[in-house]
Amino acid sequence: MRIAFICTLLIAALAIPVAAEPQAAKPVPAPADVAAPPKDAQKTASGLASKVLVPGKGKEHPKSTSQVTVHYTGWTTDGKMFDTSIGSQPATFPLDRVIKGWTEGLQLMVVGEKRRFWIPGSLAYDNSARPDAPKGMLVFDVELLAFK
Repeated sequence: MRIAFICTLLIAALAIPVAAEPQAAKPVPAPADVAAPPKDAQKTASGLASKVLVPGKGKEHPKSTSQVTVHYTGWTTDGKMFDTSIGSQPATFPLDRVIKGWTEGLQLMVVGEKRRFWIPGSLAYDNSARPDAPKGMLVFDVELLAFK
């Protein structure tokens, strides 16, 4: 009787659905100009380069203290994707809590705009203590969905 009870428990346990392990983001192919900004990219005094890929609507820009909602993908200059929100929920965060290149760059954007940024290491993670942070120039495609 005890063996029958244990078998019933095992069968019931096998029937319980198990949550799927989160899947890694599918790689987004690197843009052709990932190695360096093209000649027609805008450049700021800090060294941040950018190029509008899709114009947005409106005239308001986020401030350094705004909370932004974006979709993005980041690559190293050798074309390796290291992060993306594509295929999942957009990311929302305070603009003054990210790397300097994002804080500066997103203030150039308007809602609906998609822009590519070439962020020098000094405005990214070169001075970060995070051992897993990518170093050197980073390239991001960012779509600004909203801000407040």
